[in-house]
Amino acid sequence: MIRKHIPNAITCANLFSGCIGIVYAFKGNLEAAAYFVLLSGIFDFFDGFAARLLNVKSNIGKELDSLADMVSFGFLPGVVMFQLLAQSDYNSEYSPYFGFIITVFSALRLAKFNIDTRQTEDFIGLNTPMNTLFIVSLPFIKTDYPAILGSSALLIGLTAILSVLLVSEIRIFSMKFGTKGWKNNRLKYLFLLLSVVLVVALQFVAVPFILMLYIGLSILHFRQIPR
Repeated sequence: MIRKHIPNAITCANLFSGCIGIVYAFKGNLEAAAYFVLLSGIFDFFDGFAARLLNVKSNIGKELDSLADMVSFGFLPGVVMFQLLAQSDYNSEYSPYFGFIITVFSALRLAKFNIDTRQTEDFIGLNTPMNTLFIVSLPFIKTDYPAILGSSALLIGLTAILSVLLVSEIRIFSMKFGTKGWKNNRLKYLFLLLSVVLVVALQFVAVPFILMLYIGLSILHFRQIPR
């Protein structure tokens, strides 16, 4: 009886972590918010892992997971983008609200994922955790490049591009390994290796490069393994 509640408890931890991250983001502490996003991402990975390991998948678990993701990887990145726009060179008091377009398209992305039978093993469109990781890396990058990321035009442009990617038809591989073999997973292994190298070398500045690498290798992956 206890084990069937373990995945949902981990999902609730994802939600709780996301709520704390939102509080920090509204206070303007975007760096702390980023660390709670990372914590939410860890919980998000392990709730599915625990459900498969314990064989206790349930409909309520699926719905709870989407609701938690909407907070941690939908609302939270919208707040971070709102704050970045509020700190930018915007010339309208309404400009920061463009940040919440991320939240709207994240909701569309999650709703689409729930009803799209093509996404049982991989993703169609950029997944919300990766999108959120990119957004929360921006405050760290801004410390080194304030002139670039202080531009409201650039931030609004990034918001538009990310929103389109979230609901696009681009097939993106997940990090679930059906088999551990090299042949069908070599690009996934390459992605993991290069990501580690980039993070060690560049820390949070690596995230934009990791995102581009993720999309590029996914396109190559599915050209080799048509679905």
